[in-house]
Amino acid sequence: MSASPARARLGVWLIGARGSVATTVVAGCAAVTAGLHPPTGMVTETPVFADSGLVALSSLVFGGHDTVDCPLPKRAEALAAGGVLPPGLPSAVAAELSAADREVRPGGPLPGDTRDEKQLIDDFAADIQDFVRRRGLARAVVVNVASTEPPATGDRLPPSSLYAAAALRAGCPYVNFTPSTGLHHPALASPAAASGLPYAGRDGKTGQTLLRSVLGPMFAQRALTVRAWSGTNLLGGGDGASLADPAAAAAKNAGKERVLADTLGAGVEGEVHIDDVPALGDWKTAWDHVAFDGFLGARMVLQTIWQGCDSALAAPLVLDLARLTLRAHETGLSGPLTDLGFYFKDPVGDGPSALGEQYAALTDFARRLRRAPAGQRAGEAR
Repeated sequence: MSASPARARLGVWLIGARGSVATTVVAGCAAVTAGLHPPTGMVTETPVFADSGLVALSSLVFGGHDTVDCPLPKRAEALAAGGVLPPGLPSAVAAELSAADREVRPGGPLPGDTRDEKQLIDDFAADIQDFVRRRGLARAVVVNVASTEPPATGDRLPPSSLYAAAALRAGCPYVNFTPSTGLHHPALASPAAASGLPYAGRDGKTGQTLLRSVLGPMFAQRALTVRAWSGTNLLGGGDGASLADPAAAAAKNAGKERVLADTLGAGVEGEVHIDDVPALGDWKTAWDHVAFDGFLGARMVLQTIWQGCDSALAAPLVLDLARLTLRAHETGLSGPLTDLGFYFKDPVGDGPSALGEQYAALTDFARRLRRAPAGQRAGEAR
C-alpha cells in the first residue's frame, strides 16, 4: 500500500537554496516539526486546511540550486546574529540544516560558464531528478526564492526561466515567489501548458502590498476617493542590492501598482520608491502616504508604516505554497493555480486582487483539494 499524502516523503527544491529566505524555510520547518516554535504565519496550519490532505511538515525533504557556497548552518548563524532567527535555533536544528545543505547543487550560469541554454536546463533537471530518486520521494516542487533579476529582454532565457524550464523537464510543479520572469517567458508558455503540471506565482505578497490589498478595497467599498498613493521601501540584504537596479525595481513595483489599480478601479497618482540600505540586513521598512477625499470634498490623509523581517514574513508562505502545490499535483490538477493569488502580488491567471476575496478563493481551494478527481485542470476544479 502506498503512503498517504500526509506520510509520504515529498521534496522542496529551492532556487536560491542558501539565501536568507531558504535558510529560514529549512530552519523554520525543522523548528515547527520539533515543537520548538508554533507555526505562526502558516495559513495551512489553520483549521481550514485540517482535512485537505497536505503533506506533514516532518515529511518534507529540502534541496536546491545556488551560486554561492556559504553552508546553510553558517548562513543560519549569521541570520541569528542579525535577529532574524531566534538565538540558539541554528544549533538546535543543525542536523536538518546540514542535511539540506548536502542536497544543494551549483546553479548558474556563472561567469565563464560555457554551457548553452539547453545544457543548463538539462543539467538542472538532472539534479532535481537525482534528488527525487536518491531520496525516494513521491514528488517534488521547485520554488524560486532567489534574488530578483531584471526583466528579460530578447529571446534569451534569464536564469529564473532556465530553472523553471528545468522544473518542467523534471516533471515537477513550480512556484515563483519572486518577481523574476520564471515561467512568464513567452518561450515557456507552450511547454508549461503541455506539461500537465500545476504552477503558481509570482512575487510573494509579504508586507506593503499585503497592506495595500486590504486598504484599497476599504476605500472603494466606503466610496472614498483616493487622489494619490505614494510609497517608499527601505531594505537591505540580497534583495536590497538586487533592487538597486532600476530595471529590477520596476519589475517589483509593477505588482504593487497593479493591486491598487485593480482594487480602486483605476490608477492613481504616486509612485513606489525602493532604497537599498545595506545596514538594515534582512529587515525592511515601508511607508505609504494616501491622500483621499471624504464627504463634501474634505481632504484627508492616511499614513502607514510597516516594519518587518522579510525572511520571517516569507518563509511560512513558502512552506504553505510548497504544501498546497504538492497536494494539487497529487490530486491531478494542472495549469495555473489561480486560487493561490492570496500569496502573490502578481498572481498567474485571472482572479481578484482584494485580500478578502483572495482568502475566500483559497479556502474554497482547500475544500476542493479534499475531493478533486484525478486529471483535473486547475481552472476546472470547481
